[in-house]
Amino acid sequence: MTKLGLPDGIRACLFDLDGVLTKTAVVHAAAWKEMFDDFLRRRDGAGFRPFDPVADYDEYVDGRPRADGVRTFLASRGIELPDGSDDDPPERDTVQGLGNRKNVLVLAKIRQDGVEAYQGSVRFAEAVRAAGLRTAVVSSSANCRDVLVSAGIEQLFEVRIDGVVAADRKLPGKPHPDTFLEAARELGVAPDAAAVFEDALAGMDAGRAGRFGFVVGVDRVGQADALREHGADTVVQDLAELLEARA
Repeated sequence: MTKLGLPDGIRACLFDLDGVLTKTAVVHAAAWKEMFDDFLRRRDGAGFRPFDPVADYDEYVDGRPRADGVRTFLASRGIELPDGSDDDPPERDTVQGLGNRKNVLVLAKIRQDGVEAYQGSVRFAEAVRAAGLRTAVVSSSANCRDVLVSAGIEQLFEVRIDGVVAADRKLPGKPHPDTFLEAARELGVAPDAAAVFEDALAGMDAGRAGRFGFVVGVDRVGQADALREHGADTVVQDLAELLEARA
């Protein structure tokens, strides 16, 4: 293992955004809950079963493209809605409309509270760059660039494959490995020479499916066993642990 806590031969690091680099996973979970609870309350009345911002978020929406998250959660409740179109208004009860409503809510929360990066992740990304490894952000978020800029860390990453890029290039999102593979391709690195850093179970699945050289699970919410079951080679609570283990 190198001083970065990575296997020899790793030449690039591919980082998820929310929950790995920035403290925005909790913001997304809150926005999903507000949107889904409003929809379910209107549909089922006062006795509706609320969206669980931990269990439902981790299982059905975390790491997935927004529309896929809507479909997957609704399917778990036996609900099917028309897909609609990308420009559906937030108040329309379609897959795209609900997704757009969630996006309105999350942007409002980010504007109100700002975005903070995990300092351990910043230290690790800086050490990666100093060691000469390539870096990319791979996120299903369409707001990825705005979040990176708000957190002041955009300069640490050479390549950004986010929800906007994935849609333009017609890349399926996590748990498919295509967005990570695209990042490795842009960096000129084979998958087995790249490490994936993820906190979402869908991201673990993508790392395993893409046969990447190393998959790091970042456990912010006490799901270390699940991360390992979904393909993590190692699990840390903070990326700085990788540096400290080799200090």
